[in-house]
Amino acid sequence: MKVGCQSGGTSEEALQFKARHGVYNIDGGAPNVIEGKGWDLEDSLRKREACEKYGISLDAYHWPLSSAGIDKVAYPNIMLGKSPERDREIGILQQMIEVAGKTGVKMLLYNTTILPVLRTSRTADPKRGNALYSTWNYDEALKQNHPKTIAGDVSADEIFERITYFLDRVLPVAEEYKVKLGNHIADPPAPVGYRGITRWNSPDVFEGIKRFAQLYDSPSHGFNFCIGSIAEGLKDPKNDIFPIIEWVGKRKQIFNVHLRNIKGGWNNFQEVYPDNGDMNFLHVMRALRDVEFDGMVMPDHVPTHEDKAAPLQAFSFSYGYIIALLQAVKDEVG
Repeated sequence: MKVGCQSGGTSEEALQFKARHGVYNIDGGAPNVIEGKGWDLEDSLRKREACEKYGISLDAYHWPLSSAGIDKVAYPNIMLGKSPERDREIGILQQMIEVAGKTGVKMLLYNTTILPVLRTSRTADPKRGNALYSTWNYDEALKQNHPKTIAGDVSADEIFERITYFLDRVLPVAEEYKVKLGNHIADPPAPVGYRGITRWNSPDVFEGIKRFAQLYDSPSHGFNFCIGSIAEGLKDPKNDIFPIIEWVGKRKQIFNVHLRNIKGGWNNFQEVYPDNGDMNFLHVMRALRDVEFDGMVMPDHVPTHEDKAAPLQAFSFSYGYIIALLQAVKDEVG
């Protein structure tokens, strides 16, 4: 295992920041897009060269199926299930796999969501310098009365049909270029039919994970395994996370790890610092070690603050915390 990062891209400033903090494996964002075609191979190769200057390995890219919600993603028709529009979009995403493979980038991280990331407020923590924690409370969300998306009403079965239609066409290309496709579960798991959508990982997050995992027996099919988002669907994250790590890990479908801690769980949680949530991340890291996970462990969402430097401060803290955990669990086995 190694500490990783998915923010900041591959600018000179960002790469120096990562190297200063001991981060030598990254998700580099994405290359420039050639309209109607896909990623620019030459730009992708330049990104790899920029990383190599600092001894950084460009391990992954963001595939442009994001968590921003169906109204904002670049290729919405895949999860809307609209043909022939989705077929044209799938062709572009196939080309992106090819560019990643030719660049030596062996993992693409993506989302298959209709609703965006759901949060209701921020909660201040005076014990941590008034840091602000992103918060989700389902009862409060109902009071806010947000409308349905352009997708209307969509069941979990319909979402799985659309995921399968997509993966049937992209997995053969990923296998050809030996690129792993790591899907991030919808954040957060939510009750059935919220804003018309039943997420594929809801209401039972573990069952949703199992259903997705078992769609294909392929070395390219797996998870951007977000510990925090999974915990958001659990009633007892401190203990319930371990059977999920074990089940997915033994199948070798954990491709990347987002190490995000929360206070709370199903329908009511705050995203906090890695050391002050309900989960003990030393135990979590041991569990990842025991299933022989060997990829990146990265912070993704971090607390904020009014201080302009707050994001860099929080990421710096998280990198050091993860590096210390990695050293600890490595030393335990010699």
